Amino acid sequence: MKILVVDDSSTMRRIIINTLSRIGYTNVVEAEHGKAGLEKLAQGGVEMIITDWNMPEMDGLEFVGAVRGSDGSIPILMVTTNAAKEDIVSALQAGVNNYVVKPFTPETLKEKIESLLG
Repeated sequence: MKILVVDDSSTMRRIIINTLSRIGYTNVVEAEHGKAGLEKLAQGGVEMIITDWNMPEMDGLEFVGAVRGSDGSIPILMVTTNAAKEDIVSALQAGVNNYVVKPFTPETLKEKIESLLG
């Protein structure tokens, strides 16, 4: 399974990618913001997206909206510091399938991914 990780923090991308690797997902591509994420997505093969909310160029909500405009089926997990209930509601309305608040444990990430993938 090919997973796209979109986050402006290289440290956070590394943490997510290392966590994914530990739970068995090693086919991962990364992007530093939504625009770069769309470019990676256009290359094909991505089966799941993990994205941050707060990023330059194109934030997570704009990115999710763009993805949903072209592909409504790809699972999207938002990993962000935005913890307010209204933020979670906004993300879900934009098309996010699940939501993780930073900081998170590897177990939390694994559970959310497994619930997304069934």
